[in-house]
Amino acid sequence: MQRLYDFFRRHPTWVDSFWAVLLFGISVLGGSITEEAQGADLPAVSVPIMLLLSLVVALRRRMPEKMLILALLLGLVQLIADVGTLPADFAFLVIIYTVAADGARWASRLALTAGLCAAPVAQLRWPADQGVGSGIAIVIFQIVPFALAWVLGDSVRTRRAYLSQLEERAARLEKEREAQSKVAVAAERARIARELHDVVAHNVSVMVVQADGAAYVLDTAPDQAKKALETISGTGRQALAEMRRLLGVLRTGEHQESGEYVPQPDVDQLDDLIEEVRTAGLPVDYKIEGTPRPLPSGVELTAYRIVQEALTNTRKHGGPNAGASVRLVYFDDGLGLLVEDDGKGAPHELYEDGGVDGRGHGLIGMRERVGMVGGTLDAGPRPGGGFRISALLPLKPAN
Repeated sequence: MQRLYDFFRRHPTWVDSFWAVLLFGISVLGGSITEEAQGADLPAVSVPIMLLLSLVVALRRRMPEKMLILALLLGLVQLIADVGTLPADFAFLVIIYTVAADGARWASRLALTAGLCAAPVAQLRWPADQGVGSGIAIVIFQIVPFALAWVLGDSVRTRRAYLSQLEERAARLEKEREAQSKVAVAAERARIARELHDVVAHNVSVMVVQADGAAYVLDTAPDQAKKALETISGTGRQALAEMRRLLGVLRTGEHQESGEYVPQPDVDQLDDLIEEVRTAGLPVDYKIEGTPRPLPSGVELTAYRIVQEALTNTRKHGGPNAGASVRLVYFDDGLGLLVEDDGKGAPHELYEDGGVDGRGHGLIGMRERVGMVGGTLDAGPRPGGGFRISALLPLKPAN
């Protein structure tokens, strides 16, 4: 049965043709009965009218507007040729419904007008022996089927339009979700790129400084060289652990192997970071002002990465005798950071356009990180030499 139903849905004209043949047969049979009952022959034009009205039913979905015009012309022919009501006139109800559901708006309005006028015109053309009140009641009774056919067809049109709007909205939402997913993927890529930059730039810088120091004192102070090599080994392991954590988010299921990754760094780990920098040979003055308290994870990670990047830049560009200071200030509504050094700094053009080396990209990454948490960043050379980075990270995201 389902296959038969699907076949009829794919070939609606065949179904309409079946009903058209049935309507034509009923009309011919009904006409013969009428002839016998009245003892008079129907006009010769009745059979062509029946045939064409059946054709209206057969082709109503293929060309609804044209079939409506044909039905109206056949109605006029019935009036002119004095052909009374036929069973085939049921085609008028069918075509009114079809045009209201599928036809153009002008055709729908025309069908409604013709349907409302059909009964009064027929009553005037073939008046019956009855009172005025009875005639009006009959006209109203005959108008109702035409009105109902149009209302039903227009309701079907409205429902189809509503479903179409729902489908269009669903498709639009799906596209928007895909676009948002692409934006989220791009943002995640940028975040991972920033994290990798910070991890690689900081740890490799420490390893290079320690390796240079070990090579310098290898012959004269083997113990210091050994200690530097141990620092290089520890820094390398830490860098690998952080890189595994970052790359793990790109591989399905690896996040469950939490033992391989280290936690996201926060401000509590600044002590370890600064101690590591001091061990690498850069003197750092670190102070905390205000009352420490728990902060949003995004703010803590941003603060840690800013200090890490700033101290890495000092080691790379500050020169052999550079020193740095780090101030962490807890405000009521935010966290303040001030990182300064007294080194020689990078060439001035790096501060103008971001540069092309690690430091330039580091500053860009800082600004992106601060912007993501709704904060502000001020970075540039200090008067008299050195470099200053000042950041304010609000505890609530900006509206």
